[in-house]
Amino acid sequence: MRSLTSKLPSFAAACVAVAALATGTHAQGSHTSKPFQGPKANTGTVTHTVANGKHLLTLSDDFKVPDTPDPHWQIVTSKGQVFLLQRLKIKDDKINKTITLPAYITDVARVQIYCAWAEALLGEAAFDSTVMTN
Repeated sequence: MRSLTSKLPSFAAACVAVAALATGTHAQGSHTSKPFQGPKANTGTVTHTVANGKHLLTLSDDFKVPDTPDPHWQIVTSKGQVFLLQRLKIKDDKINKTITLPAYITDVARVQIYCAWAEALLGEAAFDSTVMTN
């Protein structure tokens, strides 16, 4: 009986450590935004994931590409910095559904779809909390 009670604190500590690791992995694993809202981009969401140490943003299957001349991915950080990234439409009617965030983007508060030709915001999707990328 004595050996069982002496091992109980170690077992409890191991359970706490496993739970902490599982929670940390989930918190860092994937984040899905609120739905896009805007005049032209108003369906779907965007999901942040980490794969092989790279931070990825992926549009949901129900996202509809706005019918505008030059829609782009645009990122807004928690400090209000704005980064215009890849063009959404690429050749042969394909789209950049997933992009890799550059290392200089330290966090993501909102993802916007921006028309570079018209210089107009088409829609945006916000995360419940800022997604840290560094």
